[in-house]
Amino acid sequence: MESEVVSSKKPTEIGSLAKYSFPPIVTAQARTLILGTLPGEKSLQLQQYYGHPQNHFWRLLAAIFNEPPPADYAERVNLLKRNHCALWDVLESAERVGSSDAAIRNPTANPFAKFFSDYPGIKTIAFNGQKARALFRRYVVKSGHVSEQDFMMIDLPSSSPLYTKSLEEKLAVWKAKLTGI
Repeated sequence: MESEVVSSKKPTEIGSLAKYSFPPIVTAQARTLILGTLPGEKSLQLQQYYGHPQNHFWRLLAAIFNEPPPADYAERVNLLKRNHCALWDVLESAERVGSSDAAIRNPTANPFAKFFSDYPGIKTIAFNGQKARALFRRYVVKSGHVSEQDFMMIDLPSSSPLYTKSLEEKLAVWKAKLTGI
């Protein structure tokens, strides 16, 4: 039986400073949670995680799981679910001009205590970039909602095209850290 956390937030209006995350992609069988920061403009426009065609996220996951790159969003979501991965963002909302994590202002974290209570099989958290890890520590761990000792924490280079490593360099790190989890 699959379940998802339902968001009561309104979708982000294109051009608005206020940005909102999507509901998580998660099933009861999930063991690993991959966390980003907040959807970028293209993702918000498409209403899809990692919707920008230059973002490496879906190509990285396909390579790690030895599958062809998914052609459409439904296949991308199924790739995660088949491989017992959940996907969400650290932030529920923030103000931001553009897509850069450096431009995030007035962030609010997602409700992780409830999430982990609802999905106790998740034992690994993989952070898609340093900013996701830093925001999680600052707004989730330091608030006392979640203890880092309860999870295996994995830091990954950002899949963003703005991050300076090549796809091949990112893939080497992602494979080394995520294969077999």
